[in-house]
Amino acid sequence: MLSRKGIIPEEYVLTRLAEDPAEPRYRARERRARFVSKNGNCNVAHKNIREQGRFLQDVFTTLVDLKWPHTLLIFTMSFLCSWLLFAMVWWLIAFAHGDLAPGEGAAVPCVTSIHSFSSAFLFSIEVQVTIGFGGRMVTEECPLAILILIVQNIVGLMINAIMLGCIFMKTAQAHRRAETLIFSKHAVIAVRHGRLCFMLRVGDLRKSMIISATIHMQVVRKTTSPEGEVVPLHQVDIPMENGVGGNSIFLVAPLIIYHVIDANSPLYDLAPSDLHHHQDLEIIVILEGVVETTGITTQARTSYLADEILWGQRFVPIVAEEDGRYSVDYSKFGNTIKVPTPLCTARQLDEDRTLLDAVTLASARGPLRKRSVAVAKAKPKFSISPDALS
Repeated sequence: MLSRKGIIPEEYVLTRLAEDPAEPRYRARERRARFVSKNGNCNVAHKNIREQGRFLQDVFTTLVDLKWPHTLLIFTMSFLCSWLLFAMVWWLIAFAHGDLAPGEGAAVPCVTSIHSFSSAFLFSIEVQVTIGFGGRMVTEECPLAILILIVQNIVGLMINAIMLGCIFMKTAQAHRRAETLIFSKHAVIAVRHGRLCFMLRVGDLRKSMIISATIHMQVVRKTTSPEGEVVPLHQVDIPMENGVGGNSIFLVAPLIIYHVIDANSPLYDLAPSDLHHHQDLEIIVILEGVVETTGITTQARTSYLADEILWGQRFVPIVAEEDGRYSVDYSKFGNTIKVPTPLCTARQLDEDRTLLDAVTLASARGPLRKRSVAVAKAKPKFSISPDALS
């Protein structure tokens, strides 16, 4: 009917009817699962843990590792349960001493102004949080009441210390500082100093520095040993280089960290055709250092899959000198430009250095050719005829 009205062409309707409805129209692109996500979280699920009691042996760490809703729930329930427990104890003391019977109680009660469970609950709150309204107090009539008062104060101080310390540690956790340590979305491979290099950019958004910052990098891939053992997550450390050498960096401005792909590198046989989402390759980058303001060690992590590595690209400069100081333009933090790069592995480049010479020669001729074309196309804005000179 829609085709007869001209809304949908008839040939489109016939094509859609000829398709098999059972066959999926869209197929999700298969991609290798990440070991470390882009924000640094480890993509690992722990299952079938039989010894759950080990977590209870370190209650404080377990409470800190819990999510905020669970922590706040435990924080609230710990106080409510302790108040209710001691309220029941105060009510039983008053009931045993006969303070609840109107007009028939003892002359001096154990706790003044307790006539019901509600008043006992209010007195329990006043004792534990050290709020005295002046209406209820413990007398020297019952030694047991004095002992319960001491016990409740000690229990209240312990709950306050544990729960407040837990909340403080959750708000001051080291990974919070890592939120302002950023990595470039993509890594690049290009020629630097005549060698193929794997490069990435790292920066710190805060003015407070990371002291003794170090960079580590690992290649994670599935391998099989000569004995036939399959290692699903084989981790290989590879060295990272920076402008001053070594792993320690001075992260006062964004830096380009690079790894020289040589004979000892796991990327020695990596070719441009291998940089696709089916390739079993993941490069994990770890930045670790001490927070200057708190002295807590923090760690920021990220990873790059094979299709997140750009071949023949280079990061654009983002640091410039303005008004006697250096300024950083973070809007260009992840921007790259194409540069002439041999389309071969580092092994092939070492075996045949003419591949690099050909690329260098082609890049050197490019600007000259463009300049000559521009000169050829340029025309004078005015001319002097021979007749005007006579």
